[in-house]
Amino acid sequence: MTRIKICGITTLEDALTAAQAGADMLGFNFYRKSPRYITPEAAQVLCDDVRRWLRGTCPMFVGVFVNELVSNISSILDRVGLNYAQLSGDESDDMLRALKGVGFKAIRPRNVAEAKDDAQYYLQHAPQESRAPSLLLDAYHPDLYGGTGGTVPIDVILEVKNRAPRLMLAGGLTPDNVGEHIRAIRPWGVDVASGVEIAGQPGKKNPEKMRAFILAVRAADRET
Repeated sequence: MTRIKICGITTLEDALTAAQAGADMLGFNFYRKSPRYITPEAAQVLCDDVRRWLRGTCPMFVGVFVNELVSNISSILDRVGLNYAQLSGDESDDMLRALKGVGFKAIRPRNVAEAKDDAQYYLQHAPQESRAPSLLLDAYHPDLYGGTGGTVPIDVILEVKNRAPRLMLAGGLTPDNVGEHIRAIRPWGVDVASGVEIAGQPGKKNPEKMRAFILAVRAADRET
């Protein structure tokens, strides 16, 4: 089945709704400039509460970082109890190597040539564990590090998919179009943030949109 990551979680209510609807991963954004930013302290409380509520059915937790020090990433991973770190900035492959398999890179190539170069560069130290994406592919934006709602061109998607064993696709996915992407591309996983939010409220999820997104993914899975 296609793995589903609901990103930009900031409240316990949204975390539980996403998990109980069938999300495989919950993403927490530790980039201070993001409208979906959550402090490590708040994330620790939130994740501890989710673990208490869901116990053995708890999804995996992913921390989203942008140009952060490896030491700080490792500290937050341990403190919050995160499974993986998503590097969404301008990090080098050395940072992935230093994270020893718990970090994966989000890339935002502008074209096919950049997609090829980025994939070759970062896949050298991508996680080997089958539960983690090899790469996350998001839409390019000159000033923002993801969460823009922009879409990735199909030729760029296919270039990365042909190189990454486990591609997680992000960028402009919604309950209305995610099924089409899965049927056409068959990514390992999909990632959504703005596509399941209440309009004009980054970080606040719409419960019905989250459920509809997950149902659309599972319906597409049955057709592929």
